[in-house]
Amino acid sequence: MSFLQAIILGVVEGITEFLPISSTGHLILSGRILGLAETEFLKSFNIAIQSGAILAVLVLYGRTLIRDSRLIKRVLTAFVPTAVIGFIFYKLIKKFLLGNPLVVVVALFLGGIVIVVFEKMYQRRPHSPDPAGGITYSQAFLIGVFQSLAVVPGVSRSAATILGGLSLGLPRRTIVEFSFLLAVPTMLAATGYDLIKSAPAFSLNEAGLLSAGFLVSFAVAVVSIKFLLYFIKRFSFELFGYYRIAIALLFFIFYH
Repeated sequence: MSFLQAIILGVVEGITEFLPISSTGHLILSGRILGLAETEFLKSFNIAIQSGAILAVLVLYGRTLIRDSRLIKRVLTAFVPTAVIGFIFYKLIKKFLLGNPLVVVVALFLGGIVIVVFEKMYQRRPHSPDPAGGITYSQAFLIGVFQSLAVVPGVSRSAATILGGLSLGLPRRTIVEFSFLLAVPTMLAATGYDLIKSAPAFSLNEAGLLSAGFLVSFAVAVVSIKFLLYFIKRFSFELFGYYRIAIALLFFIFYH
């Protein structure tokens, strides 16, 4: 991997992390397009640079978290299901799912259909205008269960949590912002656990590539978060569903 390729992947990560289109899936497909070998370093790189996008959340929402202990407790409650499943199936996920373009294509395609159908059927329900801290513990836990589906590359962590929250009757902005915050412990845990396992084998050059991807993903993610908050005021997620279907079909035709 060159530094230019690391920067490209950082841009891809920053754009896609919080959109319901799967950042991990896009990183895997982008790596295939760039001709990168499916090495253990590439798999770790795709996990670790997501922490750059998480830093963007802390910069934008750090004060909100610090000031609201109830919100922190709900975020941690939602984190539990993914933490348990990720820990139990870590080896399986990294060996057989990460780096598998076919899994990504299928997940993107099916997930796109789900998003389109969901948005066509979705009707707003009466709800409280409370911020994310108004989410109950039971709702938070169920959102975490939805998020755990995203251990399959291509499903999309944000899509799973957002559609899960909407199905529970939460306002669109509330669940989108909660999804941002839930990404913090989820991706920090995933990155930290993987680096503990893999970092000792990284060369100095590989550490530099990780740093470049991290910084780029952070800068781009700040813009991506603001874009999504602007987008949801005016549109549903149906367009993202069609995008997922189109990308899956194009990749299957030209790169399979």
